[in-house]
Amino acid sequence: MVKRQETAIFAGGCFWCMVQPFDQHPGIISVVSGYTGGHVPNPTYEQVCSHTTGHTEAVKITFDPTVISYQQLVEIYWQQTDPTDAMGQFQDRGDNYRPVIFTNSPEQRQIAFASRERLAKSDRFNQPIVTQIEDAQPFYPAEDYHQHFYRKNPARFALEEAARQQFKQVHWQKNK
Repeated sequence: MVKRQETAIFAGGCFWCMVQPFDQHPGIISVVSGYTGGHVPNPTYEQVCSHTTGHTEAVKITFDPTVISYQQLVEIYWQQTDPTDAMGQFQDRGDNYRPVIFTNSPEQRQIAFASRERLAKSDRFNQPIVTQIEDAQPFYPAEDYHQHFYRKNPARFALEEAARQQFKQVHWQKNK
């Protein structure tokens, strides 16, 4: 039986820290680190870090919507980010780390906007929700050494992830 497949693209700071939260859910077929949203075709990591390509580090998630919905993925996404910080995420600063939901269809766009509105009204944060919602653009996979970084280099991943984990404990506890 052939699985149904859709894709979701999320930017939430360093792509190293955005793979693992999605990778471990049933219905996820693949999570690829890469670059999107810019004007340079096939950019390298060095080019994206130079802030001259317009690209953002992101993850492209291929999923089976009969197992996990796009709505569920958006909810996972929010809980990995600081949606009040437009100029990066945690220790990662600059436009290439900005938080963006890149939508692939009018349905995804509607779900993302409705979810952002619910979050804004939730009073979970005392600052405005600034995460952008934009139409998906070409996605360019990052170099191999960036793929599934959390598995390849768990000690470095833990170091990079520390500030994000602290933020998540404060803002995304179950009792909020």
